[in-house]
Order: sequence, then C-alpha cells, then structure tokens
Amino acid sequence: MELADYTTLALGGPAGTFVSAATDDELMEAVSVPGPVLILGGGSNLVVADDGFPGTVVHVATLGIRIDGTEVTAAAGEPWDAVVQHTIEAGLAGLECLSGIPGLAGATPIQNVGAYGQEVADTIRTVRVYDRKTQKITTYQNDLCCFAYRTSMFRGAERYLILDVTFDLSREPAPIRYGELATRLPEGASPRQIREAVLPLRRSKGMVIDPADPDTRNCGSFFTNPIVPPGLVPPGAPHFAAADGLVKVPAAWLIEQAGFHRGYPGPDGVRISSKHTLALVNDGNGSTAALLTLAREIRDGVRSAFGIELHPEPILVGATL
Repeated sequence: MELADYTTLALGGPAGTFVSAATDDELMEAVSVPGPVLILGGGSNLVVADDGFPGTVVHVATLGIRIDGTEVTAAAGEPWDAVVQHTIEAGLAGLECLSGIPGLAGATPIQNVGAYGQEVADTIRTVRVYDRKTQKITTYQNDLCCFAYRTSMFRGAERYLILDVTFDLSREPAPIRYGELATRLPEGASPRQIREAVLPLRRSKGMVIDPADPDTRNCGSFFTNPIVPPGLVPPGAPHFAAADGLVKVPAAWLIEQAGFHRGYPGPDGVRISSKHTLALVNDGNGSTAALLTLAREIRDGVRSAFGIELHPEPILVGATL
C-alpha cells in the first residue's frame, strides 16, 4: 500500500502493514500491535519519506456526529469540513472560520488547527483518547490539553489515540478577528455567511483540495509563523502581539522578502505554490526528498536574511528537515 495514495501531497512510500479501522474497538486493537505504529487520518498534514513507513499504518475510518444543544461530538474519522458544515446547518457558531480545511476531526486537537482568527482550542470541551501506555480510555478537559499555537500535548505523542472530540459551541458567532475576512462580510454576519466567504478565500490560496488544481497538491502551510522577541522583528515586517511579550511574524512575508516568490521552483517536480508562499507543491512527479530539499533551502535562506528560524508545521514521518 503506497502512502502517497493517502496524503494530500501525493508523496510517501509503502506501508509495512496497512489497517483501516471503522470502530473504536478496531482502532484500539490495531494500535496495540508490537512495533512502530503510524496513525493516519486525512493525510493533509503529513510528509512521509519516500521509503515509506516500515511498521503498521492504522487508517482512522470511524464516523459519527452527535449534537446535544450546543455541544457537538465528532468521531475521529469524520472529515473535518463535514463537521463544520453540520454545525452550521444546526445553527451553531464557533467553527465556521475553519471551513474548507482538509483532514479529519481527530487530527484537529493535535496541532490546534486554526485559520482566520479561530482555532479549535477556542471551542474544544473534551478530547477522548485511548492511552496506549495504560491501555485505558481517558477524557481530557480543554485545560489539560496544553493547547498552544499549532500544538498540544497530543502532537508527537505516540501514546495517545484520539477517539472523538467534543466542542462547546454557541448560537451567535464571535466578532471576526481576521482583517482579510472581515472586509468580505457584512456586520453581524451569520455562520453560514462566514463559511461562504471563507471557502473562496481558501480556494484563492490553493488551500481547498481540488483535483483539477495542481496547487492544492500540498500539505497546507509548510512553516508556522515564528514567534520571536520584538528585537528580532525585521524593519517593515508585519507583526502581531503574542504571549509573554513576544510577537508573531508572518512566515510568508519572511519567505518572500528572502527571495522565494510564488511559483519558485525546487528540484525534481516540487515548487512553491503559485497562490500561497507557505505551501510547497508536488507537481505530480516529485519526491519527498526533493520537497525537503526545497524546504531546507527556504529555511536556510530566511535564517541567513533575518536570523529567524522557521519550523515545519506538518508532521514528518521517516524524514527530517
């Protein structure tokens, strides 16, 4: 089984063993085998080595969405955008800015998925997991998940298998906090109107999966926005307040100013997206090795130009940057 068939980059070598699990019991059994295990969701945030993964790949295929008032519980294998749409149809707000993001619901707490001023940490109430160490099911409240910018206690922790996520939503949307989106909406816009504005905005950046658009053969933003001391902010760079007196600088600005433009070519069929500087694209004939070569060139170029280190957002499997 080639893992390229299960990643949005369409890259990645073979799995040693491949198991698709459609129930919680099947999932827990599948991850309890000896040897290395890779839990695979929608493959939208994975960069898998050309050599593949020699252990057991467990494909999460559980389904189910349950709504109780303003509380929404989604099985780990539910496609994320279907969850967002379901909440909007139920008259609920809190996830609408996250429309169009690929992947599965169970992956969203792992990297605290966010876009356009919302992140799942804002609304997650609990995350129910199977603890592979204790072999017990445990439910973590929001404040125990250690959510931070694009991370949580679950990122990189092979110990935990997420079974489902419960969100505490609202009947009224919060004010739009992202300027580019706010300018496209009337005052007091409904969750449905917000979703209808977010989807074309994401498409314009190649961030909604479309087989007809080669720019969407990516894994989303390849680098996170660096958070640095104020003294490291380059002259003229846009920046935003972060915690502990630090500031967030857009990685896209740094990359562009370091000389890496949209469409910038890398080796052997990989390039920067023609729509979005943060997305690295496989034109169809690329390799993971080539993609990482381009990523290193960009990282090193930004470091040389500004003294700021970029860090990858996707999870690297069998590969290092």
